[in-house]
Amino acid sequence: MTDHPRVLVACRRNAGRSVAARLLLAHYGAGRLLVTSAGSEPGTEVQPEVRAELTARGLDVSHEFPKPLTDDAVGQVDVVVTMGCGEECPFYPGKRYDDWPVADPAGQDADTVRAIVDDIDSRARALITELLPDHVMPDAPSG
Repeated sequence: MTDHPRVLVACRRNAGRSVAARLLLAHYGAGRLLVTSAGSEPGTEVQPEVRAELTARGLDVSHEFPKPLTDDAVGQVDVVVTMGCGEECPFYPGKRYDDWPVADPAGQDADTVRAIVDDIDSRARALITELLPDHVMPDAPSG
């Protein structure tokens, strides 16, 4: 693995969970982690309830949009974090795969979405600690 580990977060729609994970990993990685996200069946936009929660935390969602999951995208990273795409996610020997069984926030109320993003936040911090053990993690994003 390089000094700047490359992480791909993949889910089905790339419109909620994986967007939250990408932004949180990028925030906590503070430039020492390269993070992308993609979906096996990409949606058309970031879920409004996820957009609202991430914006409330002070994260910039304005440049986020669902992207297709490709073999090339998986081939260029060190770690693949899957979130509900199951067997639809390409598998490459030699890559590290982590599955985060996180609920889908689509259509959920604000409290449920907040709890889901809190879960993703905890998992993101744990992965950063593993990948960058000497890294001083910035404070949690807040609005």
